[in-house]
Amino acid sequence: MYPGKYSIYCMIVFCLTSCGMGKNNQTMDTSIKSNGGDKIIRASIIQKIKELDHKPVEERIALYKKLKKESPDAYNFENEDEITMYGYGFLWADKIDEAFAIFQLIVDEFGSANAYDSLAEAYLKKGDRDVALANYEKSLAMNPDNFNAEDQIEAIKHPEKKPLTPAEKFNKIYTAEAYKADLDQLSKSIVKIHPNVFKFISQKKFTDIVEKCKSQITENTKFGEFSYLCNKIIASINCAHTGMGGLYPENEMLPQALKFPIQTRWIGSQLYVIDPMNNSDELKPKDEILAINGVPVATLIDDIYQHVVAQGMVKTTKNHTFNTLSSSLIPYSLGLPEEYSLTLKGAQKPIVLRKSEKAVGPYWDYLQYCEKQLCFEFLEDKKAALLTITSFNYYSWNNLQEFVDFIDQSFREIKEKGVQNLIIDVRYNSGGSQSSAIHLLKYLVDKPFTYYSKADFPGKMGKIEGEEVIFPNDNGYNGKVLFLIDGIGNSTTGHFMSLVKFLKLGTIIGEELGSNQFCSAGSNSCRLKNTKLNYYVANNTHISTATTLPDEKGILPDHFVSQNIDDVINRKDVVKEFALGLLK
Repeated sequence: MYPGKYSIYCMIVFCLTSCGMGKNNQTMDTSIKSNGGDKIIRASIIQKIKELDHKPVEERIALYKKLKKESPDAYNFENEDEITMYGYGFLWADKIDEAFAIFQLIVDEFGSANAYDSLAEAYLKKGDRDVALANYEKSLAMNPDNFNAEDQIEAIKHPEKKPLTPAEKFNKIYTAEAYKADLDQLSKSIVKIHPNVFKFISQKKFTDIVEKCKSQITENTKFGEFSYLCNKIIASINCAHTGMGGLYPENEMLPQALKFPIQTRWIGSQLYVIDPMNNSDELKPKDEILAINGVPVATLIDDIYQHVVAQGMVKTTKNHTFNTLSSSLIPYSLGLPEEYSLTLKGAQKPIVLRKSEKAVGPYWDYLQYCEKQLCFEFLEDKKAALLTITSFNYYSWNNLQEFVDFIDQSFREIKEKGVQNLIIDVRYNSGGSQSSAIHLLKYLVDKPFTYYSKADFPGKMGKIEGEEVIFPNDNGYNGKVLFLIDGIGNSTTGHFMSLVKFLKLGTIIGEELGSNQFCSAGSNSCRLKNTKLNYYVANNTHISTATTLPDEKGILPDHFVSQNIDDVINRKDVVKEFALGLLK
């Protein structure tokens, strides 16, 4: 797959499916009914034809056409995105012929610009560049804003042209007029596309931020600096589903010589050294930094956080982003200095740091380890179990059955062992499909509930999964439940935990969750005209039925527990330890 299209599609998949599928993801579940008891949500056609995944793709397509002719109202045949992602599952697995057949079906059924773009990609991967070019040109003619098709046409016609490396892109300078025009395009597109753009910020304040960013543009502004400014405009609307890649592109393009050469950790209101790297003769872990290049750390953090995307007014998400990318965020905030001087608590004079000799960051500090995203274990000497779910990223067009099977098997074992205490760890879970969250909730509730109070998105044609009454699983769990959360928990994790809180399903432990019941998801993928910077803007609204909770705050724990600096250095999982202590 072409790298640009791959990254764009991964970005879209996350935004499209988090907080609920963006377009008519209507999957049938026998426990989802109308108030009168009748099933009204049409089944997923992809889930149906996946039952024949062991058969040749021709048989699956024949089944699709047969069901569409004989049972047009029983299945959702309008969800082009779901069928497209089914095709991409094959393309990403190098099953080119199957992907090609599915994409051809989409062309025949929908005839959209996206359909021809996907078919072109399949032709390109098969090595048929001429036919791929013709399909890309048709896609672009149907949708002049399809910048992926535009890029592919250019690459096919001019293979000798090489894309800029991240370092080259960072140093590229556009005219001040081009930068400012792009900032205007960025701000206008956000206002036009986002359904809740002024929920957490006034229009005047948003406009003021845009104008201030434009005033910082000079004839010497590098693309890397411009990109950092764009993040400020995007972050100002406080939507976790509108962004440019979470500041990872800015980290990737920043030259090594400009990176902050030590690893730090922001805890509470203090900045500590975690790893001095090649400055260990001057620094040691746990040293507290008071200022960098004369700028107090509180001032520095406040500036950086204005560029970090998070939901509502949640700070814990920003904490995690900073602690992961501090080696690049500090340089951007300080204006990309050539040298760094630290003021340490208790030190007599500032310390000038040596430049980094090797890569610094991103710094991943996962205490919880669950390689497969779904883990289950019994805890020794206790009638207790630990269920770890680091992703709800399971969909009807791909691997939802894997999640369903795992949950079903886990709760069978819980029942067989007579488990009285269950810890559900959803830390590091950035979201996924509502189907996954609903399936887990059905084991935890003891009465019917509704998942969504609102689910609005472009092209909606009827109720979607989660808008109807959902009934408990017959083999539901009725013991004690503890939930572990953190600031990374986003999107569907917010919906899930909001219902846990609202329905009083257990005790919540950790820090403020990075999300809640309110979610602007879906996405329009966009690109700035002059600098070609890619970004995405949320285009829909999904709200759980926990509507009495505040929209500006993440789900709050019953017990606030977080690491201090000694816990960080010693890699102590204080949240899990606290939960285990409650079971004694």
